[in-house]
Amino acid sequence: MSFVPFDDRDGWIWQDGEFVPWRDAKTHVLTHALHYGTSVFEGERMYAGEIFKLTEHSERLHRSANLLDFEIPFSVAEIDQACKETCAKAGLDDCYIRPVAFRGPEQVSVSAFKTRTHVAIAVWEWPSYFDPETKARGIKLEWAKWRRPDPLTAPSTSKAAGLYMICTMAKMAAERNGFSDAMMLDWRGYVAEATGANVFFVRDGELHTPPVDAILDGITRRTVIQLAEAKGIKVNVRLFKPEELATFSECFVTGTAAEVTPVSQIGEYAFKPAALSLGLMEDYGRLVRGQLSTPAAA
Repeated sequence: MSFVPFDDRDGWIWQDGEFVPWRDAKTHVLTHALHYGTSVFEGERMYAGEIFKLTEHSERLHRSANLLDFEIPFSVAEIDQACKETCAKAGLDDCYIRPVAFRGPEQVSVSAFKTRTHVAIAVWEWPSYFDPETKARGIKLEWAKWRRPDPLTAPSTSKAAGLYMICTMAKMAAERNGFSDAMMLDWRGYVAEATGANVFFVRDGELHTPPVDAILDGITRRTVIQLAEAKGIKVNVRLFKPEELATFSECFVTGTAAEVTPVSQIGEYAFKPAALSLGLMEDYGRLVRGQLSTPAAA
């Protein structure tokens, strides 16, 4: 498939309450978000005509904006409806949805009281973040040079655009070195997350995953924990240093884009995709396509 730039496509984008032609969905070069990172976003997936956990995503978009000290001028219900209408306008029932909210160009200074908050929603076809063959054998990650910031340094639990700068740098470095992604530590040196996905490890039939005190509280992560607990699998949410990875047998990452993807390597540590991670990958795939009932929250 040939590469098509995202600013030169056919279709429609929902922008500030109305649909505009895709190529006309623009903002000014002096937009506050471009200069100061005052932007938050979501990544969502529609499967067979239903957007998975739509309201949870819209609620998190609002929380992220509040953490950056601005308000979204559309309610959660209005954002939900706009996402559905954008998918329908595109004629898609399996796609990726990207809502974004950001401070506009009304004021260019560190202070932003005079800016308006703008909201846009775009959708496009995106079958899988990793190809099926790569997922089956497990992706390979290297250690990232950059660490997740102290929550007293940045709003690290927000899905804020500015927080992804180091993720882009880490992922591009990993891909240059032949890896699919990079694993990041937090500011204290504990295992944190990949550049766009949470991480789980397996030992003796139990799951181990970092807490979300300094990383994104992934909606896919929460779903996988519910799936695991419904199967009687114990989930240990705790801190651990990189050297403990030598004691784990399986590993997988989770996210809206990554879904549930097994991992075969992180730096010097090797893992083998096996029954627990592959089973949860299958369960998640069935759940998002309506072939499995949503487990009750713990």
